[in-house]
Amino acid sequence: MTKPVNGFSKLTKPEKIEWLAKNYLSDNQSAISVLKQYWNDDEDLQKLHDEFIENTVTNFYLPLGLAPNFLINGKYHVLPMAIEESSVVAAASKAAKFWNERGGFKATVLNHKKIGQVHFLFQGDFSKLEQLFTNIEPKLREAVKPITRNMEKRGGGILDIKLIDKTSELENYYQLFVNFDTRDSMGANFINSCLEKFAEVLQEEARNNPDFTDEEKDLEVIMSILSNYVPECIVRAEVSCPVENLAENQEMSGEEFARKFIQAVRIAEIEPYRAVTHNKGVMNGIDAVVLSTGNDFRAVEAGVHAYASRNGKYTSLTHAEIEDGIFKFWMEIPLALGTVGGLTSLHPLVKLALDILQRPSAKELMEITAVAGLAQNFAALRSLTTTGIQQGHMKMHLMNILNQNQATAEEKEQMVEFFTHHTITHSSVMEQLEKMRS
Repeated sequence: MTKPVNGFSKLTKPEKIEWLAKNYLSDNQSAISVLKQYWNDDEDLQKLHDEFIENTVTNFYLPLGLAPNFLINGKYHVLPMAIEESSVVAAASKAAKFWNERGGFKATVLNHKKIGQVHFLFQGDFSKLEQLFTNIEPKLREAVKPITRNMEKRGGGILDIKLIDKTSELENYYQLFVNFDTRDSMGANFINSCLEKFAEVLQEEARNNPDFTDEEKDLEVIMSILSNYVPECIVRAEVSCPVENLAENQEMSGEEFARKFIQAVRIAEIEPYRAVTHNKGVMNGIDAVVLSTGNDFRAVEAGVHAYASRNGKYTSLTHAEIEDGIFKFWMEIPLALGTVGGLTSLHPLVKLALDILQRPSAKELMEITAVAGLAQNFAALRSLTTTGIQQGHMKMHLMNILNQNQATAEEKEQMVEFFTHHTITHSSVMEQLEKMRS
């Protein structure tokens, strides 16, 4: 059994790798070789990557793919998508092509408020706390002027500050609930800096308030932090066309396709087991764009799934209907994204991804990202209600199976040709590969 290590962060990168190999890896030299294989030859670029996080030993690569021909609000886009899952980029591209011929995607940002909270405990008369808040609100805003000045020049800043009584749910618990507009920045550091200053002023004013008892003066701040739940930072993405235009071949009419598609959406609206997988398909598209543009996909995921549960039951993010002979498929989703700050100005591939998107504003990136999610969900439901999900997915997964079994270029070519006419399963691929090799 290995012992805990002291001072690990002070070791050099080669020393960290040596310690790891010696204590935790069975094939030392092979492991070290793999870790070093992914180092960048450009020392300055590698140093930049090393400093993104702590205790780095190598780079972990994801493929960056392109989904072209997305017609969004009348303008064509190529979507950069960083993801490891087969068929996601292909499905997005296929959905883009389908809707190009039917008017494209439309997207609108409905609101872009972001939220932060100061969580604190107060033991005493609520009316006195309310009066204190009313008196010091101008001081709160003044205290953060050095922080908000540049944001206000760009048209953003603090929208409002509210005092919230939560004592019915937790004894002595109150909040300062703050709405922000952070413009093109995701704004986490900006919001948290403002909140911490608010907390400082709140405690100081409580201590010095002559109307407070000693117990009331002892107002205790628990934490000050932004929320990744942004139900008022909403973007709507949608597609529509006459029902008859949904038909692509003679196997299924537009009316039959629309009927099955809408039923599939309705199932996801009422059945949480299905809704989770349904929404995972939405996030396949969203996460891939969010990751490629250097935004925080964990924050987006958490906020989106909370939004899907906002009425007390987890449900579908997307919706569909037929109205006056027009098929409509849409989604309203919370997305707090930024195009300045963070990795957007540091990571070379993030900068390139934003260039590919023609340097969008945060509002435009929200629209593009929401469309990626809607397109991915459309592609998944289209497969599920027609050919089945496995046909396209396994076709894309074939190469992964062949690579896992060290197939040669010639073997890959023959296998692709063979499975153009045969059903792909893991066992059928292995069986055919063994036949070829024997």
